[in-house]
Amino acid sequence: MLGSRQVEPIVRRSLVIGAHVGLWTCAYVGAYLLRFDGRFPREEVQAAASGVGILLAIRVGLFWMSGLFHGMMRYAGIHELRGIIHATTISSLLFFGGTMMIQPLRLPRSIYIGEWVLAILFASTLRLAIRLIRERGQQADSAQRHALLLGAGDAGEILLRDLERLQRPGMKIVAILDDDSRKHESWVHRVRVVGPIDEKTLRRACEDFDATLAILAMPSASGERTREIVSACRRLNIETKTLPSLQQILTGDVSVSMLRDVAIEDLLRREPVELDTRSMGGLLEGRRVLITGGAGSIGSELARQALVFNPSTIALLDHNENALFFLERELKRALPRTDIRAVVGDVKDARRVRQVLQELQPHVVLHAAAHKHVPLMEANPAEAIKNNIFGTRTVADLSLAFGVETFVLISTDKAVNPSSVMGASKRVAEMYVQSLAGGRTRFVAVRFGNVLGSAGSVVQVFREQIACGGPVTVTHPEMRRYFMTIPEACQLVLQAGALARGGEIFVLDMGEPVSVMDMARDMIRMSGLEPDRDIAIEIVGPRPGEKLCEELLLDGETHERTVHPKILVGQIAATGRAQIDEFFEKLVVATTATPNEIRAVLASVVPEADFAEIASEPRLVAEALEALRPIQTLA
Repeated sequence: MLGSRQVEPIVRRSLVIGAHVGLWTCAYVGAYLLRFDGRFPREEVQAAASGVGILLAIRVGLFWMSGLFHGMMRYAGIHELRGIIHATTISSLLFFGGTMMIQPLRLPRSIYIGEWVLAILFASTLRLAIRLIRERGQQADSAQRHALLLGAGDAGEILLRDLERLQRPGMKIVAILDDDSRKHESWVHRVRVVGPIDEKTLRRACEDFDATLAILAMPSASGERTREIVSACRRLNIETKTLPSLQQILTGDVSVSMLRDVAIEDLLRREPVELDTRSMGGLLEGRRVLITGGAGSIGSELARQALVFNPSTIALLDHNENALFFLERELKRALPRTDIRAVVGDVKDARRVRQVLQELQPHVVLHAAAHKHVPLMEANPAEAIKNNIFGTRTVADLSLAFGVETFVLISTDKAVNPSSVMGASKRVAEMYVQSLAGGRTRFVAVRFGNVLGSAGSVVQVFREQIACGGPVTVTHPEMRRYFMTIPEACQLVLQAGALARGGEIFVLDMGEPVSVMDMARDMIRMSGLEPDRDIAIEIVGPRPGEKLCEELLLDGETHERTVHPKILVGQIAATGRAQIDEFFEKLVVATTATPNEIRAVLASVVPEADFAEIASEPRLVAEALEALRPIQTLA
């Protein structure tokens, strides 16, 4: 049996065909009346009756094959008018040729011409009348933008439902495009799916429906597919907007007001993360969670993601009081029943950290606090050691002392074969956390690359430069980076924490590295400008401590898959505790040294480090350590 969704198009199409057959019959009779001055001779009745059946059969067949019964007449335009003329002319020629070959069916030649003219006129007038009636009956629609919906899945259906509820949102979906051929010619909330999402169909839909806007409702589409669609829309001069994240769509939290411009995050996105919610619930549900660096880009998103699993308490430790204030308000609005605590403090302040842990007694500590800007840490290396190394040691030691169950260090791909002070400091933090494994606290580190949209990220810098009219500065044409969205990275961090057994350094699967130059060009084009014409791109050279391409594993490291396809566990040998203590003695002294002496000490602690300042002269390491020896003795 046919469902109501399948019956409706059949009935609608039957009515369209019936209306055309009636009009063509009128055109045929009208041609006779014009030929014989308003009367219909009796001697012509038999031939006319035989001929009209042949004409209608030919014309219905040609209009069907031309797709003229499949379009929506209320959106008829020049494209359909050309189709009507073309199909009517061919059918009239076939009718003329067929009847002229059969003596009893021969008609006066003026009948063929008159019928052809009237048939075009009547079919075109039908479409024009329907369109005018609709536009007159809905005068408010003149202020609405006609939009194409790209995607006929759940996200598109939610958007259409919201548009119906709002009635006059200033925008109307006039057609849907979807790559799934099984959905073509189906209807979603009285809007037809007209074909696939390709440039040809987009162009035709824009012409047929006067559309000037395309809405991407494909949250699960890959970044590559999204780039293809956005590029096609750009070539056709169609403005493109998109819906929010997949998580919001799955929870039904989607509305027309959430439509936004396509961002670079959409062009680089990958397949949605599939989470083991049961294990994550075991880590977080009903638990007390402390997030250091809680007001930062990563820390704040970790808090948002953790809220989904209903922890009893989330404490956010940060020294940025303004950001903490606004984040606390946001989280309390989102989940009023959860105990949200904003804690002003610094991870370098052992007394304050002790006080926080003693009051909270957390089950889980997510350590995201860190100085992360590579050039700044090159200029201020002592601060990187104090915050990233000693701050980590303070929080880790006290977590162990207060019986924390799981401690997760947020690390970075810059810790792999580090060429920067920041990267080396995070590698030492990894080594220290790994050395604590084996006790009652599960200590793990999670290593990943750049996150899109974080404070001070390259995306933020490019946006500011484009807004100022350029130039956009790229350090090197071959510069490549791993990128993840903040939500994806934080989801995987929590998933890794749930998988932890203790001592692991988890490595997130970042996909393929992305060309920073390509990213700059994409962002310029997304702003409606053209690279090298409207906005200049300048090559400024790598900054201190930067690599052309980051790595995720040390030389000689191997990795194994975990039960989660996007989380690897590095087979990284732990450093002995005695050696760690020796390293920290050197690092304590290094905090009062010169920048080059600090790099030399870090190079001795992290053998795989490759600092440009000392790479050409290894003797600097020995000289720096010798120079620090008197200070170390006094300390």
